[in-house]
Amino acid sequence: MPSAFSYDPVAYMQSFLELVEDLKKEDEENEAEGEEGEETTPAAIYKKNGARDFSKMVVAVVQLETKANMKAADFWKVAVDTIEQAVKQQKANLVVLQELFLGPYFCQSQDPRLFSLALEADPATNPFLKRLVKMAKELQVVLPISFFERKNNAFYNSMVMIDADGTILGKYRKSHIPDGTGYQEKFYFSPGDTGFKVFHTKVGTIGVGICWDQWFPEAARAMTLQGADILLYPTAIGSEPTDSSYDSSDHWQRVMQGHAAANMVPVVAANRYGTEVLREGNKERQRILFYGRSFISDETGAIVQEAQDGSDMLVAEIHPSEVREARAYWGLFRDRRPELYGGLRTRDGEVSM
Repeated sequence: MPSAFSYDPVAYMQSFLELVEDLKKEDEENEAEGEEGEETTPAAIYKKNGARDFSKMVVAVVQLETKANMKAADFWKVAVDTIEQAVKQQKANLVVLQELFLGPYFCQSQDPRLFSLALEADPATNPFLKRLVKMAKELQVVLPISFFERKNNAFYNSMVMIDADGTILGKYRKSHIPDGTGYQEKFYFSPGDTGFKVFHTKVGTIGVGICWDQWFPEAARAMTLQGADILLYPTAIGSEPTDSSYDSSDHWQRVMQGHAAANMVPVVAANRYGTEVLREGNKERQRILFYGRSFISDETGAIVQEAQDGSDMLVAEIHPSEVREARAYWGLFRDRRPELYGGLRTRDGEVSM
């Protein structure tokens, strides 16, 4: 069993806000000193690091373990270090981190003070995005980044897609919001308003759903219809606080394997790992064991890589052109009958004539 990460929400929030202020202060000091930094034109980057091969997709799936005594700065450092490791050691040009990787899964409880964790989807005000944009550009890697988004008075569970040249291609806001013991996301997040979408990156066309979205075949089909070459699902799922004996991990994998097989598209899931204990003072309120089991499947749904317990990294090569050819050969999209699927747009399957 992993060592438990025990946290008081307010104490963690304070460490997160301190990290945000430290990063912003660092930015201000750099600007005051007039640091020009290294030249980051494509030519300069290629000269320093060499041109990347974008003819194939090399995806790295990162599963991070939440360990005892971690603070906000530790979550941030391990994420950044792992991205760099994936690119420099594994030659990845697409790195997928887990859902809300900047800290523990804070939705175990309803605490209005935790809205302070939300940041804007703007590198000018979000110091994490600012650094990840720079990192994507320097390492020439595509980074789908999960975070708690604030937009005026609205809050979302969001993902920003950063292309390999540092361009922010857009964002996706989680559409399906769960609400159950230990997973009280409806308190924090409004349902996403972006709709399901794909992002045309340097490594291919990428669709992203977030955690609970992975249980809905409509989401996977919508993204594949738009031309997705791969579906990514950053995730935070584990045990059920009301029944610690219940293990959903096999079911969790199979539902996404079904999306892959039905749409003939590779699927990637990045889950967190470790026991996170919600504490109030010195009293334990609740705990979840996040079971990991992150994986990469091929376009037939077969799992080609699965994470071991603890922190792990999976790497696989995907050739989008070959996947597209296989999909076309099977005729699954040729033989669709959209005019017969009207019931999918209703809650009860009844279609008014």
